[in-house]
Amino acid sequence: MKASEFERYGRQIMIRGFGEKGQRKLKEAKVLVAGAGGLGCPASLYLAAAGVGNLIIVDDDKVELSNLNRQILHWSNDVGRNKSFSAAEKLKLLNPEIRVVARSEEVSRENSRKLVRGCSAVVDGMDNWSTRYILNEACVKERIPFVHAGIYGLYGQITTIMPGEGPCLQCIIPKTPSEVKGFPVLGTTPGTLGLFEALETIKLITGVGKPLVGRLLSVDGEDVNFQMVKVERNPRCPVCGHL
Repeated sequence: MKASEFERYGRQIMIRGFGEKGQRKLKEAKVLVAGAGGLGCPASLYLAAAGVGNLIIVDDDKVELSNLNRQILHWSNDVGRNKSFSAAEKLKLLNPEIRVVARSEEVSRENSRKLVRGCSAVVDGMDNWSTRYILNEACVKERIPFVHAGIYGLYGQITTIMPGEGPCLQCIIPKTPSEVKGFPVLGTTPGTLGLFEALETIKLITGVGKPLVGRLLSVDGEDVNFQMVKVERNPRCPVCGHL
């Protein structure tokens, strides 16, 4: 590691069990952030700040004015630009020590396995359930950890999918929830859950702490209430039951 890296990451290197070894693991890691929106922006921002060496930002949408109350990597002068390129530009300015790749494409059943293959972890920054299930299945097939979060209004939830070790998203939510276009959201909600996603991803890579495998954390921002629920694998799950 270079002197500049020791200075940049010095405060986290001090954490017990983290050290230079943990920092090197982050530097060598490759993380896919699927979606550069309300969840993906804060998650990728803190992953970049922590020194994840290879970040891939996937999003084919363009920045809209209505995004700016929560999608913090996009600014007023970015309206009309592709989200993945807008986000990658800011991340490179924050940390020129890392590699950031912007991919302007839609996550689909056809490309999902190729996108996640070889990644250390995949971060769920999506705003629809159909794509989440596609990513979940791709990660299970490729044995890649998948950090899921979802939000609505002042409420959010997060869990970590570790294929073969705990339940997958299909186990936890077997029936696809109804899709809601333009649902209400306060920017601090995806901000909070996105930071938890970054935390989970860093823990997975470095081995520091206990990830949310087999546990679903619900966050109610209205009452500032946190609830942890144990979730279990479904041995008959059509996605991960064979593992």
